[in-house]
Amino acid sequence: MVSPSQTGKYLSLIKFSHSVFALPFALMAYLLATGGELRPQVLALVVLAMVAARSAAMAYNRFADRELDAANPRTAGREIPSGQVSPAGALLLTVLASLVFITSTWFLGGACFWLSFPLLAFLLGYSHSKRFTAWSHLWLGIALGLSPPAAWLAAEGGEVGLSILQPLVLGLGVSLWVAGFDILYSCQDEDFDRNYGLHSLPVRIGRTAAMRLAKFFHIGAVLCFAGFGFVVGLGPIYLSGVTLCAGFLVYEHRLVSPGELGRIGAAFFTMNAIVSLVLMSFAVLDLYL
Repeated sequence: MVSPSQTGKYLSLIKFSHSVFALPFALMAYLLATGGELRPQVLALVVLAMVAARSAAMAYNRFADRELDAANPRTAGREIPSGQVSPAGALLLTVLASLVFITSTWFLGGACFWLSFPLLAFLLGYSHSKRFTAWSHLWLGIALGLSPPAAWLAAEGGEVGLSILQPLVLGLGVSLWVAGFDILYSCQDEDFDRNYGLHSLPVRIGRTAAMRLAKFFHIGAVLCFAGFGFVVGLGPIYLSGVTLCAGFLVYEHRLVSPGELGRIGAAFFTMNAIVSLVLMSFAVLDLYL
């Protein structure tokens, strides 16, 4: 029996609150695919699959990075290095969450089940990417960017058709958005990554150039968000939400600079949580109004 305090440690291990990044985009794609029809059972399975996949990926990431986290002063207090959660416990959570994810896709039917295996491999593979490529930020972005087309596919009963091209536009936007803010976040570990032979864009091209690239990624993300509204027929309400999100991203980049990373926490979590929730809210308002 897992105690409430131990449950809290596992939720902290997987940063459960960070589900707010990708889940709103998945819900947004799902509702647009169904024309606003909720279909509670399918929706519950979509949410369960999303949360389970993300939990498996995060638990495995903490397991794979346990030695690096222990060596890095910024991450030494995380649950595994500090002894709050054992490596075996994190690995067990990875297996259980993976099984929940695969089982959920089985009930969603069609291609959802068969695609769950390569998707899960891609999600878990991210944890090793920074050991051999500086583009691990984009790998993470794509991992989260797959959530809108996955939710769209589930809403259509697992049947792959030409309509799947529509959420791919949103998925590309999510991929660029996540990659951009992950570049900013990784600037904190530039020296550590360089000393330990890890790869990142700040290590490869320098912090200033990496931050500039993050801006271009976020410009691309905003264009994709707007383009998605166009291809699915959303109107002025949604586009006003896209404009708001563009403003939030501009403010996010003003919070940090190559010589000032003290407010990276606000830039990383607060502003990006706002972006995902605002965009979903305005899409839903546009859909129903």
